[in-house]
Amino acid sequence: MTGPATPPPAQLRRAVASSFLGSVIEYYDFLLYATASAVVFSRVFFTNLDPLVATVASFGTFATGYLARPVGGLVFGHFGDRLGRKRMLVLTMLLMGVTSSLIGLLPTYEQIGSWAPLGLVLLRVLQGVAVGGEWGGAVLMSAEHATSRRGLWASFTNAGAPCGMVLSTAVLTGTAAILGEDAFLAWGWRIPFLLSIALLVLGLFVRLKVAEPRLFQQSEPAKAAPLVEVLRTRPKQLALGVGVGLSAFVAQSTLTTFVLAYGVQAGFSRQAVLNAITISSACAVVGIIAWSAASDRFGRRPVVLVGAIAMAAYSFALFPMVDSGSGALLVIALVLGQGVLHPMMYGPLAALYTELFTTGSRYTGASLGYQLAGLGGGLAPVLFAQLQSSGAGTTAFSGTITAACALTVGCVLALRETSGHDLSDTARAQQVEGGIAP
Repeated sequence: MTGPATPPPAQLRRAVASSFLGSVIEYYDFLLYATASAVVFSRVFFTNLDPLVATVASFGTFATGYLARPVGGLVFGHFGDRLGRKRMLVLTMLLMGVTSSLIGLLPTYEQIGSWAPLGLVLLRVLQGVAVGGEWGGAVLMSAEHATSRRGLWASFTNAGAPCGMVLSTAVLTGTAAILGEDAFLAWGWRIPFLLSIALLVLGLFVRLKVAEPRLFQQSEPAKAAPLVEVLRTRPKQLALGVGVGLSAFVAQSTLTTFVLAYGVQAGFSRQAVLNAITISSACAVVGIIAWSAASDRFGRRPVVLVGAIAMAAYSFALFPMVDSGSGALLVIALVLGQGVLHPMMYGPLAALYTELFTTGSRYTGASLGYQLAGLGGGLAPVLFAQLQSSGAGTTAFSGTITAACALTVGCVLALRETSGHDLSDTARAQQVEGGIAP
């Protein structure tokens, strides 16, 4: 089969813009919930529990979204490999927009009792399904349109996550500042979720203008179901891919969701911690793009490897810096962690997962590997909250992060470099066994 023609620059720019904007919108909704779970939901949906237990329960509902992400990756990946990337991306955006708006309309525990947290969990699961299907398709729209600098172009999807965090945090804190604490807890927290409708309209307008990648149009479908194809021909690549990405998600949720609750307990105001997270998230957008571009030059493996080692060491300095009580050290801690070190681990993943699989099953394989790794992001805050409630110190948190980073280092060393793979040469990719080191 001959490779696809070079896509017109305008179409590549349109695909990258669509992937970035779609990712911003999806993660605005997904991470808005993360922030709300740390500052609002324990006081709105779990009012019958002890405050510390309510925080654990709130983080538990946050984790359900991560648990549902692999399901979304499988479902939308299957049909994305069969029917096309674009159709699935439209559906994931619709699902996320509607679900987030319904969270904004959900009655509280005082209004409908235990049905409130149950409804919250159900809607969070649907959010997880939506974002699980979004990432793989958005990355492939950019990567499969690109003919060079694949790490750079694919990274804009990953850069949408911290950008979505900046937007969600700014809207949530701005609403709280304007309305005041009482009004915000009574009804104001709903406004950021209801704004999802406006973002949905904007996102669909841009996404519908993007063409299906020619690489997919000219590819042959997998002989078996995409999941069967991945498990039959790429099991090692899938397993190693999960290990490579796991520590990035553990670090990400630690530096955003858990640090928000921990920082407040350490004596900072909620607003001070949110401001620090917003600044570090803005830095992360630049860091992700920069380190991903570096991975085009130096390779995916060296960048991720150095990032994982550095994050393991840094995890033992993170919590003492937060405990210092210094607002400046808090900002420095989060900027260094989320804006510099985490992007080294996270940015190159978009291209790396794309390069591990062939076109006929790439949506399924990349989505499943990424979303299984993402379970670490959902479970880490719950684990840390439980460790904290049992009296464990911050060394236990740092040790957990280090263990995840050690797993990443081992899996990276077991992979060959993937940055030189030709995505259109499926026959060659099948012969190479996806880059497993001998």
